[in-house]
Amino acid sequence: MTLQIDLIDETKKLSDSDVELIKRLLNYAAEKEHIEDETELSVMIVSNDEIQKINKEYRGKDYATDVISFAMEELGEDEQEIIGVDMPRMLGDIIISSDKAQEQANEYGHSYARELGFLTIHGFLHLLGYDHIEEEEEKKMFARQNELLEGYGLER
Repeated sequence: MTLQIDLIDETKKLSDSDVELIKRLLNYAAEKEHIEDETELSVMIVSNDEIQKINKEYRGKDYATDVISFAMEELGEDEQEIIGVDMPRMLGDIIISSDKAQEQANEYGHSYARELGFLTIHGFLHLLGYDHIEEEEEKKMFARQNELLEGYGLER
């Protein structure tokens, strides 16, 4: 099982081990979620300033957040599904604030790697259609998130 992951670190703050963690964790989660081989997604690591701009533009919320996901498989208004074209599956984009990841790691008393892993899995599950708007959805998403993180070995 191998995902095609386009990882862009705009902050230039990620270590080689951080990059490796993101890629291995996403491949682990994709295998557990039975995602097809060669499925594509992108991960972008940005600053608080950059994620705040994205959050304001696309969600109408003028503050820095920790992670935003843009699922490619959700059809927007007036969009039509492409059928019969043999192309790799494209899940979408995960955007993570490295500043928020560090702030939250400090706040929760765990490592930056643990927080980065948490945000990566959280964003990935959103790409797969998981959500946490309704209480029942939240229980399901957070339980799956914890299963994946613990199964990988990234516990608090």
